[in-house]
Amino acid sequence: MTSLEIAEEIRARFPGTEELIVQYISGYLVDDAGEEEDVLQVANDLLSSLGRDRPDDVQKLMARLRDLLSEQLEARARNSARPKLMKLDKVVDLSKVGAISNTIGLGEGVDLESINKGKASRVDVKKLEKQEAKLKAKIEKRARRDLYEGSKLLDQHRKQINPIEAAASAKNKSKDIHLPSIDVSFASNRILSGASLTLAYGRRYGLIGRNGVGKSTLLRHIAMRELPIPAHITILFVEQEVVGDDTTALDSVLKADVWRDHLLKEEVLLNAKLAELEKEGDDKRFEDAREEAATRLAEVHARLSDMDAASGPSRAAALLAGLGFSEADQAKPTKSFSGGWRMRLALARALFVKPALLLLDEPSNHIDLNALAWLEDYLQTWPGTLLVVSHDRAFLDAVATDIIHQHSGRLDYYKGNFSQFYSTKSERDRNMRKEYESQIEYRKHLQAFIDRWRYNANRAAQAQARIKILEKLPDLQPPEEDEKETFKLPDTEKIPPPLLQLSGVNFGYSADEILLKNIDIDVGLESRIAMVGPNGAGKSTLIKLLTGELAPLGGELKKNGRLRIGYFAQHHVDTLNPAMSPVQFLASKFPGKTEQEYRGHLGNFQISGMTGLQSIGTLSGGQKSRVAFAALSLMNPHILLLDEPTNHLDIEGLDALMAALNSWNGGVIIISHDERFITNVGRELWVCGDGTVTKFKGDVQAYKSLIVSNIKTRP
Repeated sequence: MTSLEIAEEIRARFPGTEELIVQYISGYLVDDAGEEEDVLQVANDLLSSLGRDRPDDVQKLMARLRDLLSEQLEARARNSARPKLMKLDKVVDLSKVGAISNTIGLGEGVDLESINKGKASRVDVKKLEKQEAKLKAKIEKRARRDLYEGSKLLDQHRKQINPIEAAASAKNKSKDIHLPSIDVSFASNRILSGASLTLAYGRRYGLIGRNGVGKSTLLRHIAMRELPIPAHITILFVEQEVVGDDTTALDSVLKADVWRDHLLKEEVLLNAKLAELEKEGDDKRFEDAREEAATRLAEVHARLSDMDAASGPSRAAALLAGLGFSEADQAKPTKSFSGGWRMRLALARALFVKPALLLLDEPSNHIDLNALAWLEDYLQTWPGTLLVVSHDRAFLDAVATDIIHQHSGRLDYYKGNFSQFYSTKSERDRNMRKEYESQIEYRKHLQAFIDRWRYNANRAAQAQARIKILEKLPDLQPPEEDEKETFKLPDTEKIPPPLLQLSGVNFGYSADEILLKNIDIDVGLESRIAMVGPNGAGKSTLIKLLTGELAPLGGELKKNGRLRIGYFAQHHVDTLNPAMSPVQFLASKFPGKTEQEYRGHLGNFQISGMTGLQSIGTLSGGQKSRVAFAALSLMNPHILLLDEPTNHLDIEGLDALMAALNSWNGGVIIISHDERFITNVGRELWVCGDGTVTKFKGDVQAYKSLIVSNIKTRP
């Protein structure tokens, strides 16, 4: 018997069941049938939740599963008939106990005769420890099973996602989280050690820290309840994109609240049942059944009313519209959307469900500036607890009520948004440096007095007193210094204009579907253009027209013959060979230098030490971005075209990139959703939409306010 056979039985009996649930039940039965006493009862409970309205099918399937599992169940029965070992409170070394009285009460399965003979009576400590570890693992496994559909699997959870049941179980229970000492590891790396995790219900926390410090790992540990989060607190982690199928985008969001979906289906079944019973007239044989169905229907109506189920479609549509889905898009099947749009769907589903604790990991990486402006506005009234990882300072300023700084294996808490955090931390760091410097001066002063008067008879006593003071002072640790990053772009030589021009350009993938029309743009060495607009409006297409990757259907592209263009694609990872090291990748693209020269060049983008010799596939997203920038700079370009260059950079990396671009003497066009990056680098704001590109008379904040206002005034 294999898990595959069980999975096939479940699929045959309950077609359409989520594959994740099928795999869980089948794997659980195969792994634990020979050990766990309640394995069939657990399976029955899970299957009953799948077929609430089909109890006969559940019973038939359970009978079939008993047949398939007969060998394991029989083996378990044989094992249970053997004498059982007692678990001692502590390890006992019987060889040190001496003579053992025959009056000692020993548990079942202990051979008194062999003990009295005084033969090797030493308990095998290693064996006991091994058995205890196995028992502990089993207990943990059961705990995970009980929480199996929490957090990340919340979409499939039929109990934990139920807001009515959760509210009932959480009545008079605090939804605050306070774990005074947690340890978090990833593989062999310790991410947090003895850290305190405190999340007050209703607060919005921004989690910040350097690339690679373990922010996403912490979110996953919370989501999978590998940390002891109270069971009544519902968690949802938006990490994976929605699986594409024939379900429409709108229905996908509505079905995210599986309890609402279940109650609506039950309402239909109860109405149908009552209609059939009414046909029987006044027959008293059906009176109890009618009363039972009517009572249950009233309960269902009450629960649907409590959760405001009737407004579900309008709420779901509003969420999708805010995230950029048109009415036509909302009716499309999820399989028709790209990965980025499916991530938006996952975000919409999370917002619709409204868990007690919502975890977001770089949400701005998957949405454009228009959707980001709406999301900022929406999250400001989020009713539950929010924990979001982001490097976007403007987003954190708009959303966060608190900042958590993850560094050095600990979590530091600050009240306020990012700007307030930065001001508070800077002031605290300055005070710590002043205190450290004053302590150094004080110790130097003591030491100078000691060195001068130590051997002077008149001052020896005073010198000895200062020696004692110095010895009692605690060890002095220098304050942590924030690492500063620098990117270095080589200055480019000047070439005469025009460098790069589009004149009256039209573009479309067919003559009937024109995406861009009458585009006029002139890019020179002094250009600093920021391009904004909704996804699908043609921003990336415009960049590809400028590079020559796409050819216009009409109009003219003028390009200086000596012009070198550096293009940073939105999905730059696809241009890197994951099997190569950064040094090997640069050597393959720009041969002719020594390994030391390539490593030195990578150091200009903070890829130093052994990192330059690791395979690119093992690097973080931020490190891969740095490798891509290192490759761009070796082109010695005149113009840089950057499509979402900030997606994977931490705050320090973003600061380094902004400083490098502002001191560089070439032309720059950027597509970005990061308000601070646009404000610091762009001198002109161009809006791409409605088939054209126009210059915006205002800053990015004015543009975002306009977007939110337009969304709110939609009918």
